[in-house]
Amino acid sequence: MARFPFSAIVAQDEMKLALLIAATDPAIGGVMVFGDRGTGKSTAARALAALLPPMTIAEGCRYHCRPDERGTCPDPCSSQRKRKVAVPFVDLPLGATEDRVLGALDLERALRAGEKAFEPGLLAKAHRGFLYIDEINLLEDHLVDLLLDVAASGENLVEREGLSVRHRAQFVLIGSGNPEEGELRPQLLDRFGLSVEVRTPDAIEQRVEIMRRCAAHEADPDSFAASWEAEDDKVLRRIARGQKKLTSLNVPDDVMADMAELCRAVGADGLRGELTLMRAARALAALNGAKSVRREHLLEVAPMALRHRLRRDVLDEVGSTVRIERAISVLFG
Repeated sequence: MARFPFSAIVAQDEMKLALLIAATDPAIGGVMVFGDRGTGKSTAARALAALLPPMTIAEGCRYHCRPDERGTCPDPCSSQRKRKVAVPFVDLPLGATEDRVLGALDLERALRAGEKAFEPGLLAKAHRGFLYIDEINLLEDHLVDLLLDVAASGENLVEREGLSVRHRAQFVLIGSGNPEEGELRPQLLDRFGLSVEVRTPDAIEQRVEIMRRCAAHEADPDSFAASWEAEDDKVLRRIARGQKKLTSLNVPDDVMADMAELCRAVGADGLRGELTLMRAARALAALNGAKSVRREHLLEVAPMALRHRLRRDVLDEVGSTVRIERAISVLFG
């Protein structure tokens, strides 16, 4: 069945923009989506992965090596042929063990042939794609720690049972959760690049339109997807243009000064706020086809880059987003 088209998702503009920015520059560090149930969190992530063009890999490689990387992973990758595969979208279940996530000794091969061999885990399957964790706030903390470390380094190192294996694991990490079911520890939340909040739409027109589109998709998924193909193609071209333009864009000193001033004003912990602001603003400028990064790009991405990095102020009961908007108003008018 055809997946729900990315362009057909009603409202949730901030979530969609955060996903587009992360797809343009995976170095941003993933997206955390907190909000109500049934607001399209997983639908949007799956739809974005599905619309991306197939990627080329070395045939027979379990680690999704590019053809020019052949022979650099734990698999021999001896075939000179290559093939196209869909961009991976890997779900990490809450009950997953560390072995299943990182990879482990292939017991079947060890028992059958007496050989020590490595069985790739979910991180290898997600390489060059998306790793999605629903209800990440319920995932064991040590697993979240491991995932964020690998997402930041781009490599997975496994040393156990006499094996020492290192392989690439570069993916867009997307976590989602409902705040009512427990919060993610602040030191872990801070490691995500972007954080967005999604809410059930209040406008009757939007709620009706959601029902219409869901009904049309359920009745004839292929026809519905075809009707949105042109819009999804525009999104795909926008991402491709952004990825191509990204490396040529520099952030001017005055805009970097604005970023530092804003982070200081809101009391963001550490320097991850500035670095994420810089990368996100640059990715947004690239997506928009801008010739340079400007303050308007900074202001648009500021809430999603900073809201999860603020210290809690017991004397200020307003939420993080309001504090950021208030600081922007004071600093920039």
